[in-house]
Amino acid sequence: MIHNLFPTPVGFYHLDGGLTDDELSFIRDLAKRPNSGNMTSEYNYLFDHEAVQRIAEFANESLQAYFQEVYAPKHEVKPRITQSWANYTDKGQWHHKHEHPNSFISGVFYVASDPKLDKIYFYKNGYQQIKVTTDKWNVWNSESWWFEAEPNKLILFPSHLTHMVETVEAENTRISISFNTFLEGTIGDNKQLTELVL
Repeated sequence: MIHNLFPTPVGFYHLDGGLTDDELSFIRDLAKRPNSGNMTSEYNYLFDHEAVQRIAEFANESLQAYFQEVYAPKHEVKPRITQSWANYTDKGQWHHKHEHPNSFISGVFYVASDPKLDKIYFYKNGYQQIKVTTDKWNVWNSESWWFEAEPNKLILFPSHLTHMVETVEAENTRISISFNTFLEGTIGDNKQLTELVL
């Protein structure tokens, strides 16, 4: 028997009913600026806007559920969403390999995508001193793994996890909303001298 020891928790949540025409129009029409390989919204506190409150509430509810299941906190502590922004990737563009510093859990919600062609790639962190050539990839020997980018899907993951979007092949613009989080409350333990009240 082989156990998955210390796995990386990647959560998947789905927004029932999808987005309204007004929500889609608001996100599509946001002012944009260049990013590494694609475009991002000028406004980077997107969930503060009334036009996307339903998406923000869904993201926050999913975030709290993920946090409770994964971390099962002893003290009163919870994650809160900090920055949130939209990403726009046209055919031939990409989203560079990166992590999210100053964040605890990060999320990406897919607004528009082609689930047959669009993917998000995650990478195993850390240096591998010895690399064995494999004949069959699996969750233990892979250095990267991908998931389909489906409209109305939210993916949550630890912010230190490296991820990227390869060159987009779909004809239509791939649009997502990304966000970062930080903790509020008490983390660590007073008696162990690790307490931090945020």
